[in-house]
Amino acid sequence: MKVLVTGGAGFIGSHFVEFFLREYSDSTVVNLDCLTYAAHPDTVDRLGQIGGNRYHFYKMDIGDPQVAQVLKAHHIEAIVNFAAETHVDRSILDPQAFVRTNVLGTQNLLQSARKAGNLRFVHVSTDEVYGSLEPQDPTFTEQTPLSPNSPYAASKAGADLLALASQRTYQQDIVITRCTNNYGPYQFPEKLLPLIIANALEDKPIPVYGDGKQVRDWIYVEDHCRGIDAVLRKGKSGEVYNISSSAEVPNLEIIKKTLALLKKPESLITFVGDRPAHDRRYGLNPEKIKNELGWKPKYNLEQGLQLTVDWYRQNRSWWEKVRDQEYFKYYQANYQPKGSKTGEVTS
Repeated sequence: MKVLVTGGAGFIGSHFVEFFLREYSDSTVVNLDCLTYAAHPDTVDRLGQIGGNRYHFYKMDIGDPQVAQVLKAHHIEAIVNFAAETHVDRSILDPQAFVRTNVLGTQNLLQSARKAGNLRFVHVSTDEVYGSLEPQDPTFTEQTPLSPNSPYAASKAGADLLALASQRTYQQDIVITRCTNNYGPYQFPEKLLPLIIANALEDKPIPVYGDGKQVRDWIYVEDHCRGIDAVLRKGKSGEVYNISSSAEVPNLEIIKKTLALLKKPESLITFVGDRPAHDRRYGLNPEKIKNELGWKPKYNLEQGLQLTVDWYRQNRSWWEKVRDQEYFKYYQANYQPKGSKTGEVTS
């Protein structure tokens, strides 16, 4: 299969590209990413070493009209759309950027896919589109009405609705996945788990919103990638599939678990003011993807946490580089991946 992966230099997208190239030796992956702050400069080159001539990279925004030309030039058969602004705190400060990428960018991809001949389109979404659960509520199913509470979640819900409308209006081959909180190697350290690990390794305070009792449903990133692959290959057009390891844990508890693995004191925990409209609990019901597509998680929370902590311990230079703001200003202005086709579409 020849697959276009958008946002393939980000955390989950890069894991999926690596998974796909290793799992399917006859596959070709075209990675399209505009390389925002959340894309690490080593990622594209690392994926290129894995994929060789089966891997191509374009530094390009998903809202760029030339996306259609990329699809045509590489005879793409499927799109997996990871590209998105994802950080809730940033969406509160600058909602416009989230609308531009998550809504308008997705619309451009949908339209480009139609022009290219109705490609299979997997739209990667989030559990946050469902809103928040109370402690006694059952977990979200695919039939739960959308009720987003942050600009980020609202922009993702808008993209989901555009994708479903395109499937119904134009009979496009579209499926949607909604997943829980991902964690694992190569995650940008503004997210909770890598922030905990990096701060703890540097003996810095670990900020905790409110009382820290917000519950999140955690999944190791490789399990998510295998779920997306199952949906790509076997998912029914027009359907939504929740992907979850059913590992609901309060934030404060996962922080303490991580500190214990690092052998760092809980005194590093520092409570700060809560985020506006902070969702209290997320939890997804994954029975549909398990029963219909045969997917199930490989890693439990303890296994995944240990793998993640070990990776961050052994790869300090990776996350230290990410946390160096002056370096990243230089990177944004000057970095070009080896062999990239910035704004240039060739076969």
